[in-house]
Amino acid sequence: MQTLNKYIDHTNLKPSATRADIEKLCTEARAWDFASVCVNPCDIPLAKELLAGTDVMTCTVIGFPLGQNTTAVKVAETEDAYALGCDEFDMVINVGKLKDGDLDAFDDEQIKKMKEEVEEKREFMAWRNT
Repeated sequence: MQTLNKYIDHTNLKPSATRADIEKLCTEARAWDFASVCVNPCDIPLAKELLAGTDVMTCTVIGFPLGQNTTAVKVAETEDAYALGCDEFDMVINVGKLKDGDLDAFDDEQIKKMKEEVEEKREFMAWRNT
């Protein structure tokens, strides 16, 4: 069983987050050896840089904050985040569709497409680096 700290995603998704805020977040994550830091996509490169040499992962959010994006937009966001070095992706679902009972909107199509996109990129990167 892992210790509690390895279950914690240390997060700062504030639209007003500054470089100093992300530096503080990553310093704390390193000190406490958290599982990950979750940051807005624009902060992925900084978080990756600050967490280099640790096993703390970099996480970002897809479709944040409303989840109202189309599948194509969520796939593009995932692709971009992966290219920036993101390790983990948290996708916001379309809550309105869920409240309407439109479960067809959750046929795993978005997740499947995002997963395929990341796996394709991983395979390409592994091939390119051999």
